[in-house]
Amino acid sequence: MGGCIGSQRDNGPPSGESSDVTGMVQHVSVGRNQPLKPEKPKWKSDVPLTEGQLRSKRDEFWDTAPAFDGRKEIWDALKAASYALETGDHALAQAIVDGASISLPHGTLMDCYDELGNRYQLPHYVLSAPANLIEDTSESETPPDTDANPSPGIEQPIRFRLSNLSHDIKLSVCSTDTVLKVKKRVADMQVGLEPHRQRWFYSGRLLNDKLRIEDARIPKNHVVQVIVSLPKQEPGS
Repeated sequence: MGGCIGSQRDNGPPSGESSDVTGMVQHVSVGRNQPLKPEKPKWKSDVPLTEGQLRSKRDEFWDTAPAFDGRKEIWDALKAASYALETGDHALAQAIVDGASISLPHGTLMDCYDELGNRYQLPHYVLSAPANLIEDTSESETPPDTDANPSPGIEQPIRFRLSNLSHDIKLSVCSTDTVLKVKKRVADMQVGLEPHRQRWFYSGRLLNDKLRIEDARIPKNHVVQVIVSLPKQEPGS
């Protein structure tokens, strides 16, 4: 039985907060599987983070996690489950965990195992935001849309499955459109879904704003998963 720790990162996050990850290979018996707890880990960053900085830390982790000794398909499942859990869809997160045969001895994604006994540990910052997360006014300022291209591209329909809606949105997009450009169209249709609050996934891959639809290789009528990050509500609101 292997002992894979997915969150082994000696350099640590730039914010300086303490990590719950040991960074050492351990051989621990899996024990009884527990259902996924809906509670999110509570933590505070030593240096306050903006939403953009938090997303960057998460992207860095998920981009490098498959390089560890675990299995890529399990990392993909953990990534999807963590997003579902943070957005409040506990049932979906549990279904993803069960579908990938992931065992949770303590009922948390911070310490789990695949069916081969490989161990995976997720840092707290990919599961929840810090208590001292700060607003960044620049977050509302999306990067310029640099999709000027003499090629007219090809029109094709794509379905978007938003995490906060019970139905899909269908749009006809141009193959040369950037992800950012189409995000703006989605925002025009759904009030409150600014581009920076949308995180697009296709075939388990996070799509960058500068990526063109044709480069993402999204066939017509295929579904793009959109994880929506809703604004934090003040207590009592």
